[in-house]
Amino acid sequence: MATNVILARMGEVTLKGLNRGRFEQQLMNNLRYRLRSYGKLNIFQSQSRIWIEAKEEGNPYFEDDASAKELMTAVTQVFGIVSVSLARKFEGDINDIDANAAEYVRKHLEANPDHKTFKVECKRGNKHFPMNSPMICEEVGAYILDNFSSLSVDVHNPDFILNVEVRDENYVYAGKLMGHRGLPVGTAGKGMLLLSGGIDSPVAGYMMASRGMPIDAVYFHSYPYTSEQAKQKVIDLAKIVSRFSGKMNLYVVDFTKIQLDMVKNSQHDMLTVVMRRVMLKIAEELAKKSGCKCLITGESLGQVASQTLEAIAITNEVVDMPILRPLIGIDKEATVKISRDIGAFETSILPFEDCCTIFVAKHPKTHPKHVDIEEAEKNLDIDAMVKMGVEEGLEVISI
Repeated sequence: MATNVILARMGEVTLKGLNRGRFEQQLMNNLRYRLRSYGKLNIFQSQSRIWIEAKEEGNPYFEDDASAKELMTAVTQVFGIVSVSLARKFEGDINDIDANAAEYVRKHLEANPDHKTFKVECKRGNKHFPMNSPMICEEVGAYILDNFSSLSVDVHNPDFILNVEVRDENYVYAGKLMGHRGLPVGTAGKGMLLLSGGIDSPVAGYMMASRGMPIDAVYFHSYPYTSEQAKQKVIDLAKIVSRFSGKMNLYVVDFTKIQLDMVKNSQHDMLTVVMRRVMLKIAEELAKKSGCKCLITGESLGQVASQTLEAIAITNEVVDMPILRPLIGIDKEATVKISRDIGAFETSILPFEDCCTIFVAKHPKTHPKHVDIEEAEKNLDIDAMVKMGVEEGLEVISI
């Protein structure tokens, strides 16, 4: 009897040495957590493959490619997975392989009537099987040609590739849904993401999560200068990032009084740099409380006035934690592409301003010196601002 299963392929995890087992176990744990709403599943590993199958009959996510797409998409969003396929699983000899391959091709052509050419690829993990891989490919290919007059073989550019895997059981499948690769979240230390409503910071969070880093996030809200719609936009972006990074806490800092104090008592051409310094200090305090070991920002060198080398150096010096900037050398167009790929772009471009886009000087200082920041902060009680941000009006949202 044949059943449908999900085949997931591991990537960078398989290159690990003596600690590979820890990475594989974390990946399996992440998959089980991510797929907990798709019914009772059996998830197990064999070499560099992970197999996902329904424990009970009638699971609607395994009927065909269309019904499996939602489940397969969820699998691809787990870092560590390279690609997934819906495979037909069965036992038996070469005759059973022929019959199941033909049934798979029949359903494939019903869904893809424009496909006219194919090739067969085989992997024989079961070395006791009496035929080797080239022999299996030749046999299955001939059987398909005999049973489907509309098809012909094209080994260079086929419309679809029919894959056969011979293991303890046999599998046939065609096509792959590509994953996001990376390392399983939970294999690196935790980071605190400075999350705004723009394009860059959600991508930065996604990129660090792809290196195995769990994340929390902090958002600076200046109501009524920034609206409740702006806040909801950031919450929605956090939810998008959490599809890949897992659950997170979003810290919403009441930034209004702090920002108004800066506007009143600091030089306008230095407002952006002063604001970034205070934000980093508040973020560091929250990071310490939540067990984070670094800060993450979406800054890209030279993109705006506060992201020149001099401005970055001035902001760095106020915190002791490492500040990770995964976008620092990435072109904006490349960042936009990633934003689109992870489904964040349309939310990021909604026209609701965040606190970084209000009270901005017309001519900000782009190459600040220490004497400039000393002058800009001499009338500010920075410690009091940080304490206010951490303690007064702080909201924590579980994502």
